[in-house]
Amino acid sequence: MSIYIEPLARVINSLSKLPGVGGKTALRLAYHIIDMPEADVRELAEAIFYVKKKIKYCENCGNFCEEAELCSVCADKNRKTDIICVVRDPRDVMAMERTRDYNGTYHVLHGTISPMDGVGPDDLRIKELIARVSKDTIAEIIIATNPDVEGDATAVYLARLLKPLGLKVTRIAHGVPIGGDLEYIDSVTLSMAIAGRREM
Repeated sequence: MSIYIEPLARVINSLSKLPGVGGKTALRLAYHIIDMPEADVRELAEAIFYVKKKIKYCENCGNFCEEAELCSVCADKNRKTDIICVVRDPRDVMAMERTRDYNGTYHVLHGTISPMDGVGPDDLRIKELIARVSKDTIAEIIIATNPDVEGDATAVYLARLLKPLGLKVTRIAHGVPIGGDLEYIDSVTLSMAIAGRREM
């Protein structure tokens, strides 16, 4: 039996499903929501529903886009389409874009190989990557998965798959700390990692 009345227990339960939000944080957020003006609460709820309804995935690379078939990167005619940077998720695209040093395109895997979590190659957007390199002229594939066990396993798997196709496959340098997430890496470190990438 919950010690909280039903509406409060419901919002605490929903908030605690968010990543990084434990029971205490969920409770603190719930109290804050109760104290907010009703118009602000409605705006927050509508913004959450709106983002879920409007954000789609780019048909070409898998990045976020708003209802269009292509994301802003793939639609940009000034981008180098012969270089593809492979990342784990759309947050990593945003991290790479903050450096302002990369002018190629992306391919978002939507995860990394993790047998412990039941995630294999077939669960990722690897077939779509192979289809892209088969139909387009690609000079280089940069693998920019996180420098952790799953990211490294994914990078090795992709290199073994892509190199026989005659593609230049590089991995971003490990100026990025082992076990770190790209979205939290500062722009200078990430720029150096891109510049110091090595062939796999």
